[in-house]
Amino acid sequence: MSKRFLSIGECMVELSQAGAGLLRKGFAGDTLNTAWYARACLSPEWSVDYFTALGDDAMSDEMLAFFNQAQIGTGFIRRIKGKAPGLYMISLKDGERSFSYWRDSSAARLLAADPDRLREAIEACDVIYFSGITLAILSRDHVDTLLAEIRRAKAVGKLVAFDPNIRPRLWSGYDEMHATISEGARASSIVLPSFDDEAAHFGDVSIEATIERYRALGATSVVVKNGADGVTLSFGGTVSFVAAEKVEQVVDTTSAGDSFNGAFLASYLRTNDATQAARAAAKVAARVVSEHGALVAREKLGLEAL
Repeated sequence: MSKRFLSIGECMVELSQAGAGLLRKGFAGDTLNTAWYARACLSPEWSVDYFTALGDDAMSDEMLAFFNQAQIGTGFIRRIKGKAPGLYMISLKDGERSFSYWRDSSAARLLAADPDRLREAIEACDVIYFSGITLAILSRDHVDTLLAEIRRAKAVGKLVAFDPNIRPRLWSGYDEMHATISEGARASSIVLPSFDDEAAHFGDVSIEATIERYRALGATSVVVKNGADGVTLSFGGTVSFVAAEKVEQVVDTTSAGDSFNGAFLASYLRTNDATQAARAAAKVAARVVSEHGALVAREKLGLEAL
């Protein structure tokens, strides 16, 4: 095993309120967030790479520099002339966050447009991670290209992890969303859904229903996140439960699920014990929601106690 972790998806430019009418710039995205926490939790012998497409503009240059500074590999990232990253802005009103997006022409929408580069990246890695958002931003042809390569990876024994991360506004309709997310699950070894999303958008009446649906699609393992109500795992035909960590004050829930995913996969790769991995990931997620922002520095995650 080469001990290489690959996360596939879109990182965007984030603009958040900085006071006095000013905006603060950052970089974030569900699969990038997961790569960040996988990198924080994995030992140095593991490498973590990000696969996306970026433009040839100054913002893409800054994003690449940010990845490299975070020790997230950029060697597989494709640069596309005339393109740029997507952008979103966070607005606050009475303490509630809302989001505005500008991503229709994002370079990341073409991340699967070069099948040879995509295959090279996946073949070079042992663990592949992607999400429902990864699938939602691609054209149908590019979804087919990506899933064909991911199915090949699963068939040859690579660990493929998928978070459905359901965002209806990114899809043309519910039928397309249901069908494509189900295809993503079929291509995966481990599915990491959030129960509130599954109940709202697939009509699951219980966590057990979510587990049964994804196992019926071919996922060998399912990890159902349920916020403060803990995590239910189905591994090897055995179902177990791990309670959420108590949090004294929730500051920002951004990246709660993404950080859990990264920490869970990192711990599972180290221990091959799903229950132990979920306990470790719950501790990391609790630290993350106690801080501002999607990407919390490694030294604030309490990893020495895991």
